[in-house]
Amino acid sequence: MRTVSPQQLRRSKTPPVLALLLLAACLGSIVAVSVSSTAAQARLAALPVEVPAPPDNPTTPERVALGRLLFWDPILSGQKDVACATCHHPAFGYSDGLDLSIGANGVGLGTARAFPEGHPARPVKRNSQSILNVGFNGLSGAAANAMAAAAPMFWDLRVRGLEAQALEPLKAPEEMRGNAYDEDHAVAKVVARLNDIPEYRRLFARAFGGSQPVTAQNLGRALAAFERTLVTPDTPFDRYMRGDTSALNLDQIEGMQRFQSVGCVNCHSGPMFSDFKPHVLSVPDNRQLTDSDSGVNKTYAFRTPSLRNVAATAPYMHNGVFRSLPDVVDFYRRIGGGRGRRGGPDGRGGFGGPARGGNPNVSREQIDPLARQLNMRGGGQREIVEFLRALTDPSFDRTIPPRVPSGLPVGGKIQ
Repeated sequence: MRTVSPQQLRRSKTPPVLALLLLAACLGSIVAVSVSSTAAQARLAALPVEVPAPPDNPTTPERVALGRLLFWDPILSGQKDVACATCHHPAFGYSDGLDLSIGANGVGLGTARAFPEGHPARPVKRNSQSILNVGFNGLSGAAANAMAAAAPMFWDLRVRGLEAQALEPLKAPEEMRGNAYDEDHAVAKVVARLNDIPEYRRLFARAFGGSQPVTAQNLGRALAAFERTLVTPDTPFDRYMRGDTSALNLDQIEGMQRFQSVGCVNCHSGPMFSDFKPHVLSVPDNRQLTDSDSGVNKTYAFRTPSLRNVAATAPYMHNGVFRSLPDVVDFYRRIGGGRGRRGGPDGRGGFGGPARGGNPNVSREQIDPLARQLNMRGGGQREIVEFLRALTDPSFDRTIPPRVPSGLPVGGKIQ
């Protein structure tokens, strides 16, 4: 929102009476935004000071140090060419910058990663979500005490808890397993490899104790402990919510108000800007995939992603089909408002049929009512995007270990 100073009005050729009216309207708008933004904060909140951890996996320096090494060590992958960090790299906000991730058989980092000629080209079927703040998954209110062991994970909510989530990529052929062994034996094979490395045996014993500390359970615990340290609590939004009224500019405050009034907050709420529930949106399929991705229980529902650090973790949606935040906001505008030539819902498939950018497998009636009720008529999209940019904190931990105990290239084949 642009404002006009009294000095500017005096220098203008505007008649005095009209100038006074304009100034009053301008000051009134500022007051209205301030009052409205105070009300808008009711369903939003700054990140808590402490990251919740399950009782059986307290976050200790030893577990975090071990988890960091494991996160960067390609020994966890079937062909020893992919690490967790390959698709969750600090240079890309602990994501990878790709629409669909490239795991096993890939070479390169981030947007430069590709499949070498002669190798199977099988991308991961979904976008790699950033793991920044993943330890807060499940928080849905300012005073919520999430049960960390039951935190919802993945786009389809197929597992609960960060400890369980950490082991799932080891089993997926297109992510880390490749074709080295079958899914049922993947985790056991990785644990056996770790047990064969004396340094890992010492590190696991230091972190967990016991006579045989290198186990699948402790592998998941160590990775989870490290990931819980990756937080970004100092965004402009967080500072504003903690009392620094100068942290957001007027466009961002107006965007926060608009974010609430149009209905975005109905799904993107709480400290993580997510209700962690699945919703049907009619997102078009990614053309790299031969089969349509039907999501949770084949309903085309996908979990609401967090919006934290969203400006730094493009592309967007479960399959990365939207390249920019304005593209995403326009998609929601077309779902909830605007019809006919503007690409709004017309009942012929998705929110306007495949020609208008929807998913032909999802009818208008199947789209979640919360999305259909979005009201973006009257503008404000630019201000919403500006507000979303205020949810980014670039000061997260970017530490890369100089070496890993396996002796393999740190991060896998990313050079």
